[in-house]
Amino acid sequence: MAWPENSLREFGANIQRLIRKEDLSREESYEMFRHVLLNRQPDLQQGAFLSALVSKGETHQEIAGAWQAIVEFDTAIVADELGRPLVENSGTGMDQLKTFNVSTAASIVAAAGGARLARHGARALTSSCGTVDLLERIGIDVECEVETVVLSIKKEGIGLFNGMSAKVHPQSLGRILSQIRFGSTLNIAASLASPCRPTHALRGVYTREMVPKVSRVMKEIGYERAMIVHGFDSDKKMGMDEISTIGETLVHEFFPNGEEQIFLLAPEDVGVKRAAYPSIAATGDVSKEAVRLMKVISGTGYPECIDMTCFNAGAILYLVGKAEDIRTGVEMSRGIIETGKALAKLCRWVEVQADSSGEGIKKYLNTAAEAGLSAEVAALL
Repeated sequence: MAWPENSLREFGANIQRLIRKEDLSREESYEMFRHVLLNRQPDLQQGAFLSALVSKGETHQEIAGAWQAIVEFDTAIVADELGRPLVENSGTGMDQLKTFNVSTAASIVAAAGGARLARHGARALTSSCGTVDLLERIGIDVECEVETVVLSIKKEGIGLFNGMSAKVHPQSLGRILSQIRFGSTLNIAASLASPCRPTHALRGVYTREMVPKVSRVMKEIGYERAMIVHGFDSDKKMGMDEISTIGETLVHEFFPNGEEQIFLLAPEDVGVKRAAYPSIAATGDVSKEAVRLMKVISGTGYPECIDMTCFNAGAILYLVGKAEDIRTGVEMSRGIIETGKALAKLCRWVEVQADSSGEGIKKYLNTAAEAGLSAEVAALL
């Protein structure tokens, strides 16, 4: 393809600005990402732009510009009114401490507790097992139409939009993400570009510096209520994009009235025991992680992972007003797991957001069997 010389020069000039650590405006970022999404620059220029932007460190205006371009040019927007509060919980990836898929387990528990979740996940890019990989292994149809996800949210209070599916982002995201194995601004902007418009969020980010920045982005693009978090290890030397049980968590919380608060949250503050990292660390094996998820939400194994799940789910229940505080939300989450409600929620979710061949239900039952759950316990449809 012949690329117009003036377009190449203008795009390249903005890359050079980023290399010099100069910031782009929201409008300039929007225009740069428009070129990327519409594939109007050579792959080399596109990759150089993404690398230079993350290397410089994105401003909240640059992230917002990227988000706007993705929503306008590469997102299948849902027309249905899904009501409020509608929650999105995910991490950005790119963190140093890779854990089991906390956000997925927490979302199932929170949905069983009455929260309504519109999840927007992806396959693994900077880890070995992403949300989409895991849920596909358990039986969720990750290549379904967006209308099926909407139905699942309406019926069961939870659904997953696959951020790498052409049915969700039909223009370019799948093309771009399939070609790179490094974290970029897309980890933040694209994950915020849901086909629906969540009003509430528990969002994990990969560095402490990103916490206030992502908070500003989320307020600017319309979130009403959120907690942006970065969890630490015991020495605060390494971090994760989840609420941590191995150390404290930096939290930036904002409310519909504009009030904000920034604080450190420790496991002991909500009645959770501190854990050692190996007990919550990712294995990198999708099959093993699927079995672990089943054991965690059924309450039959991995007690440290159950604690971490309840901590994160409790924060969601607090955000949507189902619990008066996070400690109460943690206690509610334990009860949801112990009474079998979380496992039942996953089972019904698979039933709604599975393909018509019945393969999804088979995957679910096979994983349950691998986790040591009897057919009678697992088959809660």
